Amino acid sequence: MEKIIDPVDLKLLKAELTPGKKLRNTNKGGNEIYIIDAHDSPSLMREIGRLREESFRAAGGGTGLSVDIDEFDTMEVPYKQIVVWDPDAEAVLGGYRYMMGKDVSFDENGQPMLATSHMFRFSKTFIKDYLPHVMELGRSFVAPEYQSSKAGAKALFSLDNLWDGIATIATEYPRIIYFFGKMTMYPEYDRVSRDLILHFLWKHFPDPDELVRPLKPLLPETDPRLMDLILKDSDFKQDYRNLKEAVRRLGTHIPPLVNSYMNISPSMKMLGTAINEEFSDVEETGILVCFNEMYPEKRDRHTNSFWGEWMEKVYARFPRLADNDSVAERLVERRQEKRNRIFERFLSKKKRKKIKK
Repeated sequence: MEKIIDPVDLKLLKAELTPGKKLRNTNKGGNEIYIIDAHDSPSLMREIGRLREESFRAAGGGTGLSVDIDEFDTMEVPYKQIVVWDPDAEAVLGGYRYMMGKDVSFDENGQPMLATSHMFRFSKTFIKDYLPHVMELGRSFVAPEYQSSKAGAKALFSLDNLWDGIATIATEYPRIIYFFGKMTMYPEYDRVSRDLILHFLWKHFPDPDELVRPLKPLLPETDPRLMDLILKDSDFKQDYRNLKEAVRRLGTHIPPLVNSYMNISPSMKMLGTAINEEFSDVEETGILVCFNEMYPEKRDRHTNSFWGEWMEKVYARFPRLADNDSVAERLVERRQEKRNRIFERFLSKKKRKKIKK
């Protein structure tokens, strides 16, 4: 286990937080969101790598290296990094990395070269029909000092801030329909609780088309018949209460990020669970979330604030529009209509393929 590097010089970090890299202000918490990569912001990338390793190692994962930066962060067309910056403390609060499906390269077997490719195999249907509309997400982290309730509102809204960034990118790129990512559970997490959570996910968020599957699926240790007796309701809300109660009785709780994804969309797809042998044997569950089908109250609280900020910028550049709200509102409507058209074409294509089968 290597010693984690020291914090990167603040002056170097601030020098790379240029206006051109700023995506938006956060909806809550008074923070800022930037988009960077290892090539245009090497110092920020090192600080992200330091904080990722620190936060993951503290939870029982991590790479064991002095800094968590891999080839996907540094390759020719690298993963982009969503950075949440706390301007008051002048510190990185948290982050995510992502890759657009259109930018993905393929190996000699025709499989996409993603950060998850060593754990999952992608079907031809996923590669051809879904991948061009996918944003792959990973390496989500919140800096250790923001994981404590002592950090106040900054800690309370840390995950919400990350979703501000994700939703804004999807809003700006209407061809992005799906988020593909992983939910992580650590090896020391209670075995029965883990099996109940995964059983619940398979039951309420199935993937009958087998779009993506683990190369080495993690199988449950708990008897499925027993789990069926606990998770006995077909109604999602009631069965979710069954799950929470069962996990509570086992002396633990549903991990926050897992809990967040469970309640984000009724059409989420569970893609299976694998052990990430390159990351301290954490258990990674693949999921696919449709942006257009997220619960409106969860999606709109991130997108509406973005559009409000976007219109302020339009008014600042074109002051005469400030006297005519309908012009800016119409620009927003057109962007949203374009997304809806792309989504409808995607659904029609899926429907035609099913009819042919």
